[in-house]
Amino acid sequence: MELKFRVAGRIAKPVSEVFEAVVNPEQLSRYFTTGGAKGRLETGATVTWDFHDFPGAFPVKVIEVIKDEKIVFQWATDEGKGSDAPKYDTTVTMAFQPVEPGRTLVTISEEGWRQTQTGLKSSYGNCEGWTGALCAMKAWLEHGINLREGFYK
Repeated sequence: MELKFRVAGRIAKPVSEVFEAVVNPEQLSRYFTTGGAKGRLETGATVTWDFHDFPGAFPVKVIEVIKDEKIVFQWATDEGKGSDAPKYDTTVTMAFQPVEPGRTLVTISEEGWRQTQTGLKSSYGNCEGWTGALCAMKAWLEHGINLREGFYK
């Protein structure tokens, strides 16, 4: 069984605004990367994302960016404390699709975990995280509310 998932949600903002909220580190830091983001998501770049709930900046290797359509990146797995499994990368694909004027469907998929108990647990954790990210993105873009503020600390 291949370990992968897909989550999706609709945001009542135009594609260009939703896409920019992900690729722009200043905007991403307002609702998602609670410890901050450094570097704009551009094809071939390596940026860093930091989270209060997982301290330490994560390198994010940007594989492909198609403006207002798709972002593909890779980052290292986190198979939990005490795991002696060597690190490896998973691949995240974010797709942005206009569904009607002023509304965007955001789909996030991630794949590439090892087919182990720790890989399965890690994939579930990231599925939960990306669902929360979509909710935080919607609340921020539609209402200016940061759902993650104080959530983890």
